[in-house]
Amino acid sequence: MARKYFGTDGIRGRANGTVLNAAVAMKVGQAAGRHFLRGEHRHRVVIGKDTRLSGYMMENALVAGFTSVGMDVIMTGPLPTPAVALLTREMRADLGVMISASHNKFADNGIKLFGPDGFKLSDADEEAIEAALGAEQQLAEGEAIGRARRIEDARGRYIHAVKRALPSDLRLDDLKIVVDCANGAAYNVAPTAIWELGAEVIAMGVSPNGTNINDGVGSTSLDAIKARVVAEGADIGIALDGDADRLIVIDEKGKEVDGDQIMALIGSRWHLKGLLRGGGVVATVMSNLGLERFLKGEGLDLVRAKVGDRYVLEAMKAGGYNVGGEQSGHMILLDHATTGDGTIAAMQVLAAMVRTGKPASELLHLFDPVPQLLQNVRYEGSDPLSADSVQQAIAHAEGELAGKGRLVIRKSGTEPLIRVMAEGDDEGQVQRLVSDICKAVEAAA
Repeated sequence: MARKYFGTDGIRGRANGTVLNAAVAMKVGQAAGRHFLRGEHRHRVVIGKDTRLSGYMMENALVAGFTSVGMDVIMTGPLPTPAVALLTREMRADLGVMISASHNKFADNGIKLFGPDGFKLSDADEEAIEAALGAEQQLAEGEAIGRARRIEDARGRYIHAVKRALPSDLRLDDLKIVVDCANGAAYNVAPTAIWELGAEVIAMGVSPNGTNINDGVGSTSLDAIKARVVAEGADIGIALDGDADRLIVIDEKGKEVDGDQIMALIGSRWHLKGLLRGGGVVATVMSNLGLERFLKGEGLDLVRAKVGDRYVLEAMKAGGYNVGGEQSGHMILLDHATTGDGTIAAMQVLAAMVRTGKPASELLHLFDPVPQLLQNVRYEGSDPLSADSVQQAIAHAEGELAGKGRLVIRKSGTEPLIRVMAEGDDEGQVQRLVSDICKAVEAAA
């Protein structure tokens, strides 16, 4: 079925826009609540959020929706997405909700849903909820109406989980670490957890005001943390996004380390320690060919999934893998979490630094990336990918890259963008082919 609300990562859009507003949020609460009313027990939903101004409005609307159909609500306040997934499972809740638009600017917001197992919902569950959004829901009566309460120890519970992800025999006493929380959901928990493990922490992006989330800080705006790492003489920088399910690392020289290099490190080290399951790592079609070649040299496979951490997770579960992620920094480590967790992934990087004594620049440069270029083309209304001129440009590029590289063309699941990516050993060829396809898309849009 065609979807109006759910994309690749829940529902996302401009707050108070046509796709996402208080009325829609209340309907989502009612529809999702009714969908997960199963059995005779008292039903419960955990709701967390990031630091966006619209989070207050969305939270109240969701609470109204869930309680109106008879589901009790537990509110955590600002908390990373993986913490909501963790608490949903630990508190035996029937549903978890994260109010966040991840790395988007403050004007957007979103709703991410987790099942009672702490995993993001299946396509079937999302489609059932989407179908119910246009229907009247049966409301609870009298004493069956839900109750709502806030819990005060949610941050402490998550901090404890993060610290457990670092081997118990390790401390971070000799490391100076810059931690950039994007003025988002991890502004309190990530610096606290790392400090409690002994590191000297220089925190930035930890003063949210409702409108500065992802504004010049965080994993999608790296200039500030790069400069800070060098200026402070830090050993490493850890950059999270607005809901802290992504990690980008900055080495001691101020160089960016993306998710592909992080996956190479975690996958290869877990393999050596006998911890890696499935015989490889799951990534997406966007991951660099250099990662695939590196893993092959280690005797490991790279399984590619569609873009979106939910699709990475599906492939991991289907193949029995416990390490997966995206080039953009989503890291799913199923031994520790049910969804992407930037802070827990950072624990694995820090553990490797302590074990090996190597600087981040050496430890996190395990392969030379193949020249890769990604460009986005915005479109309105029409489907430019269906145009003959665009199809011809794509076919020509595929012919040139055959056996020497890869081409990935896709629609964004969260924005009206066509993403054009090519990679190959010839950088000039890659740039030319991406430019040609983008021009064709722009002409057809």
